[in-house]
Amino acid sequence: MRAVFTDSELFELIPQRPPIVMVDSLDNVTDEGAETGLLISDANLFVQDGQFREPGLIEHIAQSAAAFAGYKGYARGEEPKLGYIGELKRFSFYARPSVGSRLHTTLHVLGEAGGITLLAAETRCGNDIVAEGQMKIFLKDD
Repeated sequence: MRAVFTDSELFELIPQRPPIVMVDSLDNVTDEGAETGLLISDANLFVQDGQFREPGLIEHIAQSAAAFAGYKGYARGEEPKLGYIGELKRFSFYARPSVGSRLHTTLHVLGEAGGITLLAAETRCGNDIVAEGQMKIFLKDD
């Protein structure tokens, strides 16, 4: 599968900038969701003792949602909007991926209303699920 946006191209979709960028590819986009990726480097802020920690997984999923929302806005000619995590629900963490691992996250939109999006997310490292849950994202109006 060819990536829709990669590396610095993602800055057209997300408001985050280094060193807090936690997504390096937007691999697929549909009306119902998206797929993203991240190669975990030892320079990542959320790496401790060679492992990517849980707050990093949450931020990766949130930025995956930002890339998805940004892509939809980009298609309409809009600038990326700031988003905020409104709620985490039914989140589970199963493993801490190691430096050099590649994350693959799948998002599914469960509902949208009034600038709020409810997403189901699943993050894999190889064939293993490392995190999953639901996240509410609020987009800030200009």
